[in-house]
Amino acid sequence: MNVLSLFDGMSCGQIALKELGYKVDNYFASEIDNSAIKVTINNFPNTLQIGDITKIDSKSLPKIDLLIGGSPCQGFSIAGKLLNFEDERSKLFFEYVRLKNELKPTYFLLENVKMKQEWQDIISNYLGVNPIRINASVLSACKRDRLYWTNIPNITQPTNLNISFDDINQNEQNWISESIIDKIKN
Repeated sequence: MNVLSLFDGMSCGQIALKELGYKVDNYFASEIDNSAIKVTINNFPNTLQIGDITKIDSKSLPKIDLLIGGSPCQGFSIAGKLLNFEDERSKLFFEYVRLKNELKPTYFLLENVKMKQEWQDIISNYLGVNPIRINASVLSACKRDRLYWTNIPNITQPTNLNISFDDINQNEQNWISESIIDKIKN
């Protein structure tokens, strides 16, 4: 499988794919933050770093099976100035759309923050799907309300595992306590 991760960060996409047991032949990462790139290279040395999203020539890439990314959210977040697509960082969403349209990946996934309905509708129109809203609190002890646009079939709301901070044992080397493991298994 060939994966293109836009706004790759520290390559959480690779972590997820590895945990799910997917074999990745080529993982192309578009990222400009040097610290994030160093973390990725340290953890996944075979990552093919391709740099700035605005400079990617889609013709230089092979057939992409999975396109993933979380475009910058500053323009959409209530913690920001709510400039939506007028924010230079959030405007990079259109680079995701450009590459999606040029590459025609088999599957795509875009993540972003909960936002005003009108902005959510614009993104949905460009991607041709409505988002699934998932708060990480159903799978962890933190609240992280996010929207996921995808054409991957059979994606549904995860079961709430009711994990609390009490379930996390911070004194252990492994941060996942037995109570969390039990909840995940059941």
